[in-house]
Amino acid sequence: MRILLLEDDPEQLEPLQAALQESGHVVDPVREGETAAWLLEEKSYDLLILDWMVPLQSGVQLCRQYRQKKGAAPVLMLTAKDTTQDVVQGLDAGADDYLVKPVDVVELLARVRALGRRSPEWREDTLALGSLQLHLTSLRVERHGQEVQLSGKEFQLMEYLMRHPEQVMSRGQIEQSVWEWGSEPESNAVTALVRRLRLRLKEVEAQEWIESVYGQGYRLRIPPGET
Repeated sequence: MRILLLEDDPEQLEPLQAALQESGHVVDPVREGETAAWLLEEKSYDLLILDWMVPLQSGVQLCRQYRQKKGAAPVLMLTAKDTTQDVVQGLDAGADDYLVKPVDVVELLARVRALGRRSPEWREDTLALGSLQLHLTSLRVERHGQEVQLSGKEFQLMEYLMRHPEQVMSRGQIEQSVWEWGSEPESNAVTALVRRLRLRLKEVEAQEWIESVYGQGYRLRIPPGET
C-alpha cells in the first residue's frame, strides 16, 4: 500500500517509516500538516497515518478536510489523547482507528493490515486474482503451489498492479505509486523494474500476466481460464 505518514517528531517518525517500508509499503513521511494536505491533493493513498498533535494543521483537522473532499482511504490516528471524548472527536472527524502514543510498532503493523483488508481483493493476508496470490506479510507470489520471493520494490509494483487489475497504468502513475515522494527514479527505472518482476513471475509461470501497452504503460491481465 502507499501510505502517508504524518508525524512531527523525527524520533518517532523514522522508526515507524522504517518498519512500514520493511513490510513492503511505500511510505511518504512528512512532519507538517500543510505538506500533508498538499500531498493529498497531488497523490492517491491507500492509507493515512496521522499524528493528532501537529503544529499549524493538526491530524484531526487534516482528516476532517480529507473526508469533506470525499477522500475514501482509511485513516489511522496517532494520539497521546486517550479519553473517551478525545477518541470520539477523532472518530467523528472521519478516522477509522487510533493508536495511543508511544506507538508499539508490532501493533501498528497489525492495525495497518486490518485496515488493508477492506480491499475487495483481500483474502486473509493475501491479494488474489485468479490463480495468482500475493502474500502481503511475507512478500511472496504464489501460483499453483509454486512460490517466489520478491524484493521490496518488486512487491510494491506487484501489489499496485494487483490492486488495479485490467487497467493500463502509465509509467508516471507507477513512479508516483512505487517511489517515495521526493525521490527521483532514473528515466528507465520503471522499465527495469517491470523486467525484474517478469523474471520473478517466470518462476511461477506467470510472466505473461504483465502486458506492455505500446505508448501507454503496463497492464496486469488475467489470462483466459484463470478467473
